Amino acid sequence: MRNKVTDPLSCCFTENGPMHTALRAVKVIHTLVWALFVSCILAIPIFAWRGRFGSAAVLAIFVFAEISVLITNNGRCTLTNVAARYTDDRSDNFDIYLPLWLARNNKVIFGWLFTVVLVFALALWLKSSSSV
Repeated sequence: MRNKVTDPLSCCFTENGPMHTALRAVKVIHTLVWALFVSCILAIPIFAWRGRFGSAAVLAIFVFAEISVLITNNGRCTLTNVAARYTDDRSDNFDIYLPLWLARNNKVIFGWLFTVVLVFALALWLKSSSSV
């Protein structure tokens, strides 16, 4: 078994067995969902820059829906609770394939990024609506 403290890739290797297989499945799904939301956040300013404010708004609503899930669940993703059934590990990245530092700071990093992106999109929208 790899040592989580000394081996940064330890999050990617587990022992075999049905519990670990289930945990791996949850981690893969959680990572894909995380990537989807990050992609939405990163796409908002691109759509806004191109004047596609409706598309940017749909993505923002999608991200706000996830934020409401997090708020309802005391700041935790529901997949974190599912992953917790399959391991006693509670490190910040036990439930997702992210580096420990990113998993630990995920909400702060992407919360601020989402805020900046929304302000940018809103500014572009206001500018475009005032020039009409």
